[in-house]
Amino acid sequence: MKIYLVGGAVRDQLLGLPVTERDWVVVGGSAAELEALDYQQVGKDFPVFLHPKSKEEYALARTERKRGTGHTGFTVDANPEVSLEQDLSRRDLTINAIAQDDSGQLIDPCHGLKDIQQRQLRHISPAFNEDPLRVLRVARFHAKLAHLGFSIAKETLLLMRDISRSGELATLSAERIWREFSQALNQASPQVFIQTLRQCDALAALLPELDRCFDQHDNMRNVASQIGQRTVDALTYSAEQNLSGPVRWSLCLHGINHLSRAKNITAKTIGPEPSSNDQVNAITQRLKVPNEYSELALLAVHYCDHIMQAQNSKPDLIIDLFDRCDVWRRPERFEQLLYCCEALSATNDEQAHTVLGSITFLRTAYQRCHQINAEQFVNAGLTGKAVGESLRNARKICLAELKQQF
Repeated sequence: MKIYLVGGAVRDQLLGLPVTERDWVVVGGSAAELEALDYQQVGKDFPVFLHPKSKEEYALARTERKRGTGHTGFTVDANPEVSLEQDLSRRDLTINAIAQDDSGQLIDPCHGLKDIQQRQLRHISPAFNEDPLRVLRVARFHAKLAHLGFSIAKETLLLMRDISRSGELATLSAERIWREFSQALNQASPQVFIQTLRQCDALAALLPELDRCFDQHDNMRNVASQIGQRTVDALTYSAEQNLSGPVRWSLCLHGINHLSRAKNITAKTIGPEPSSNDQVNAITQRLKVPNEYSELALLAVHYCDHIMQAQNSKPDLIIDLFDRCDVWRRPERFEQLLYCCEALSATNDEQAHTVLGSITFLRTAYQRCHQINAEQFVNAGLTGKAVGESLRNARKICLAELKQQF
């Protein structure tokens, strides 16, 4: 029985990137042998075991044969006769099919070292198109490695397009799709993930609401702009500023309802509750997006326009904005919303100064309004609705005075 370090740990080590987790492949061994050594088997579909101390994953060398549709439609053979080369050749990309033995020697039957040198993401064999999840994985690796000069080999991109057009992406579970999206958006170049999915026709299948934005224009901040390109530029900024995953997801969705956005954002009303947005809710349900991501996306879709011109808004509207965003109880989420607007403002130099001024105004406005609380009115003897009315009036006066300073 021999054990080799494989996959991402070897790849990232060769690229000088941090190694966050290590995976191992066991050649010539069996489940019984590993269990006798106190390894714990996880899952039922694949022969993967956890090391008794390190808890790192050790998988028996295996081959896979397509027997059905989708990501799980494979027959697995993990008998002790499966060689290391056979196991490596079933993987997706050449750069992920390099193994290292306990002496540090590299085993590279798929020529991954050459592709690392040439900065190419290249599939190993025609069997690549048997697993639709690989479209998302390659796009994610592109987002991870683009800043190092990596690109996708032309023939690999063509296979990704074939998979996207085959309809097999529809067989992927929502959990697997969202896992790839959330990981990719947190890579060094999240915009590359979106661009790659669009390039191979996968974005239209997985997130058509965003895909359509690449053919649409609007007048956010009174400047005509192409929504898809603005999203790409904002995602680029989000990575440069190390903004959170929920912010990056919100940037992906910020423009999907541009046709229904209010034309006069300095009006006295800011529209319906964010929770009523059918498009965002449909995406959330379809991809099973976590609340932390979906809630911020709803706010971004509805209120980015208002935030960007807050200095021109009346005190009543600003207080309504604070109330709708639940800023009094969740100021940290509101701060994330402001980061979304900062990222969007960075896509247009002409308007950036004005937008950043509005964001600074809102941060100051929240701090001053937060200091005015209901307790002082209760202590003054007010009760019931009178407390709320007095609180709102006091905050309106505060905002009116603050606007004069800006």
